[in-house]
Amino acid sequence: MYLDFYGFREKPFNLTPDPRFVFLSKNHREAFAHLLYGIENRTGFIALTGEVGLGKTTVLRSLLSQLDQNHYRTALILNPCLSPPELLQSINREFGISAHSSNSGDLLEALNMFLLQQNAEGRTVVLAIDEVQNLETQVLEQIRLISNLETDKEKLIQIVLSGQPEFLQILNKKEIRQLSQRITVRYHLKPMDFEDTVHYIDHRLEVAGGRGGVIFSMPALKRIYSYSRGIPRLINAACDRALLAGYTKDTAKISYQIAAAGIKEMRINAASYARKRHLILIPALALFAALFTVGIFYTWDDFAMRFNASRNIGAREAALTTGDFSRSMAAGLGNVTESESNRRAFNNLAGSWNAPPVPESIYFDNVNIMERAAWERGLRIYAFSGSLDVLLRINCPAVLELTLPGISGKRFISLVRLEDGQFLVDPQISGRKFLSPGEIEKHWSGQGYILWKDHLNLLMRIPPGKEREQIRRLQSLLKEAGAYSSPFTGAYDANTLSAVKKFQSSKGIEPDGIVGAQTLMLLYCSSNRFGAPRLAVTGRK
Repeated sequence: MYLDFYGFREKPFNLTPDPRFVFLSKNHREAFAHLLYGIENRTGFIALTGEVGLGKTTVLRSLLSQLDQNHYRTALILNPCLSPPELLQSINREFGISAHSSNSGDLLEALNMFLLQQNAEGRTVVLAIDEVQNLETQVLEQIRLISNLETDKEKLIQIVLSGQPEFLQILNKKEIRQLSQRITVRYHLKPMDFEDTVHYIDHRLEVAGGRGGVIFSMPALKRIYSYSRGIPRLINAACDRALLAGYTKDTAKISYQIAAAGIKEMRINAASYARKRHLILIPALALFAALFTVGIFYTWDDFAMRFNASRNIGAREAALTTGDFSRSMAAGLGNVTESESNRRAFNNLAGSWNAPPVPESIYFDNVNIMERAAWERGLRIYAFSGSLDVLLRINCPAVLELTLPGISGKRFISLVRLEDGQFLVDPQISGRKFLSPGEIEKHWSGQGYILWKDHLNLLMRIPPGKEREQIRRLQSLLKEAGAYSSPFTGAYDANTLSAVKKFQSSKGIEPDGIVGAQTLMLLYCSSNRFGAPRLAVTGRK
């Protein structure tokens, strides 16, 4: 809600990564130089370590994006918590290598043939693996074996391992010594100093389109640096909260007091949330145990019958999540291009809103085109990532991005409805209309999109001085949701902020007081005024 007040086009301190906001501090540039040196000199293994939130993934993405595609082939593995064969499958898939086998030997041979071909064509192959501190010993050993792919003169693949400081402790283990000895280039990323922190904040404000002028006073910047210790993720959180605090106080300049108040509130919320979880957990578990015991006592026969039925369903599902099912899924979705698959999935959701479909002549290959198509139909796109829990909480149909064995690029399916724990999908997979969450997550990249409508135009930028009616509409929505009981003042005051946080907490999302897309979607779903499509037939409001 503070975008118009400060003159921003978009939120300057989002926690989600965005290439347009990338800022490389002195330390980031030095890390970048170490990685580039290791790659250009074909050292084989390079290690980048650093604390959580320092921007290691940002460095990796920046590095790979700047390597000339005519001379390099690159791949980035962001979620390496896999078995050795699954890791090889992911690597081959990222390089566009068609390999259907689940046998490590076959997968390694396919990768070797690819590396030899790239080497013959004069290209350097670079593989970056993030969050390596989570890898099991046998997976790290598999990575070491990949580095054995070489000619008589040089390594065929350059591997960058990025992780938290725990990875350095792992490398000291006796069973990992062969891998540790091969890492000849290492860099430990450190937090930004105060000067770079100030430049970082200014950079993000400029990219977000601020009207100019210094918003943060020097004492406020020092308070933010003291709290964040130069860690970008904490800087973003502190600055965002400070801007919100300034907005509620109707001031365009963030003073030390405002920044300190925002940080204090953030800490209080975090501590309160932790206490609530602790206090709720114990009686909830006791109540669950009591209800479970009573339920079993009175309905044992029915329980036994359902248990046996679910066990049979589980056995059938296990049979369908084998390599055969994966290949059937790839064969079904691989018949169309990535663009066509995306267009069809989008049109399926558009139909649930009675919106016209995107014609076949439109090349539908990226999120920007998807957002434009939604906007032309009076709708919006909400991108989410993580797990299906996010989708179930919002309770709206969605498009999921899939990665499939042997298929180059991405493919898409739409989740239309949830019935008895199964998702109705479109298109059908191997003649099946419903898939289990496990079957979907096996191939889901983790990225999804929800089509939604801002019925009351609460996200629309409006001329200064006209915000009051917009906020009254928000207060009305909050009242319908049972979170607001004060008069409709048209001001985003303390009561409104408290109501937003109360509503967010009730829906299981971070109570940051910011009325973004997810908060609005849940507010609209909590009202009886709007006929938004629901994912669950009997979903909660």
